[in-house]
Amino acid sequence: QVQLVESGGGLVQAGDSLRLSCVASGRTFSWYGMGWFRQAPGKEREFVAAISRTGGSTYYADSLKGRFTISRDNAKNTTYLQMKGLKAEDTAVYYCATHVYGSTWYEERGYDYWGQGTQVTVSS
Repeated sequence: QVQLVESGGGLVQAGDSLRLSCVASGRTFSWYGMGWFRQAPGKEREFVAAISRTGGSTYYADSLKGRFTISRDNAKNTTYLQMKGLKAEDTAVYYCATHVYGSTWYEERGYDYWGQGTQVTVSS
């Protein structure tokens, strides 16, 4: 199995930037594409961004493209989500997950192992 631990969340003001990290252990990190999802209070979990095993391809929710950037460092078993120009509506618990090869990048059903989440709260 794979263990994923997210970190980097916190309380920030609108307009601030924040970088989330997801550290993997267990199976070889480079075997998996990775994704970020988020879940706001009272809402369903939604796709944020994803990145292929080598980092050669990235995928974003249309509403976030250009403001959020996903990256990875396989030597550190870590994937990142750089968030810029944060808005109150970005407030959510952010989760990272391992992608199932050949599955959709944009939906929860395309992923298998999940982290515990990290809270991002943006004040306005």
